[in-house]
Amino acid sequence: MAQIGILGLGTYTPEKHMDAGDIAEKSGIPENVIREKFGVDRKPVPGPGDTTSFMGVQAAREAIKMAGIDAGDIDVVIWNGGQHKDYLNWLAGLHVAREIGADNAWSFDMEAMCGSMMAGMEVARSLMIANEGYKTVLLVSGYRNGDMVDYSVKETSFMFDIGAGGAAMVLGRNCGKNSIIGTAFRGDGSFSTDCVVKTGGSKNWPPRPEDTHNMHFVIDDVDSFKKKLGERTLPNFYQVIRESLAKGDMSDKDIDYLAILHFKRSTHNAVLEELGITENQTTYLSDYGHVGQNDQIISILEGLKAGKITDGDNIVMVGAGIGFVWAAATVRWGTDTGNNT
Repeated sequence: MAQIGILGLGTYTPEKHMDAGDIAEKSGIPENVIREKFGVDRKPVPGPGDTTSFMGVQAAREAIKMAGIDAGDIDVVIWNGGQHKDYLNWLAGLHVAREIGADNAWSFDMEAMCGSMMAGMEVARSLMIANEGYKTVLLVSGYRNGDMVDYSVKETSFMFDIGAGGAAMVLGRNCGKNSIIGTAFRGDGSFSTDCVVKTGGSKNWPPRPEDTHNMHFVIDDVDSFKKKLGERTLPNFYQVIRESLAKGDMSDKDIDYLAILHFKRSTHNAVLEELGITENQTTYLSDYGHVGQNDQIISILEGLKAGKITDGDNIVMVGAGIGFVWAAATVRWGTDTGNNT
C-alpha cells in the first residue's frame, strides 16, 4: 500500500481578537469563569475581509510553502472547512484552487463539522491509494461559525469559545515522512437536530425579514442534549483515539503528542488523565479558543514551535463535530523508515 504523509501545514489567524473580558461583557459570565472554566484568555474573530474562503486561501499558501511545492503540483483540492461559506450553495474549494494557482487540480467540498480535518485526511488518503495519478492533495479549511453564536443564549454557552481562522494540509503520496498511520470515526445521529441554526435552511425557507435576528445556534431540549453529551462524548473520544492507534499496533502509552480540540479545562484535564499524558505532550489553546476543524493543525504547529514534537513522535489528532461525529488520526512525525511502495 502507498505511504501517505503530511508534506506541509499552514494556518491563518485574523488580527482582530476578543479577550476574556470582552466575552464576559457580552455574555454576562464573570471574566474569571471565562478564563478558568471556559479556558479562554483570548480568541481570534474575523475582521472585515476575513471571509471563510479568504482565511483558507491564506492558510493554504502557508502549507504549500512548508511543503516546498508549486501549487501547480496539486492534483486535488478538498475543502473541509465550515459550511458557513462566503455564499450559499457554493463550492469554496474551487475558488481556493483558483486563488492559489492550483490550475491542474479538481476540487470538491466536504464536511464533518469539527471532525472535518481527520475526515478529510481519510478521504484524501483513500483517493490517493485508489488512484495512482493523485500524488498531492490539499486539504483546506476556513471557519467562522462564531457568526452564529448569540452570547445572550445561555443554552449555547459551550460555544462561547468559538474563534475564527484558516488551516490547511498538503498530503503527498510516497513522500517518505509524517505518515498517516490510522484513522477512526464514530457517529451518532440522535444529536443531528439538537443544536442547529434554524433560519436560512430549506426547512424554513424563505427566511422572513424578522428572521435575520435569529440566525444563531439554538437548543430546544437542553436537558436531553446535556445528558447525551455527558454519557457519550468522552467514551467516543477515547474509542476513536484507541482505534486509530491500534491500526499501527499502538496504545495509549505510545502517544507522544495529543493534538486535541479546545474545550473547557476540566474536560481537557480529564482526557489527559485518562490517556496518561502530561501538559508537555499537548497544547491547550487558551489563546485561540475553538477554531473548529482547524484546532488540530494549530496544535501541531504550536507543538513544533515549542519543541514538544520531534522526529519519530506519534501524534494523535482528535476532535468532534456537532451532530455528532468523533474523529481521530494517528500520524508518525518525521522520516518514514517503513515500506513506501
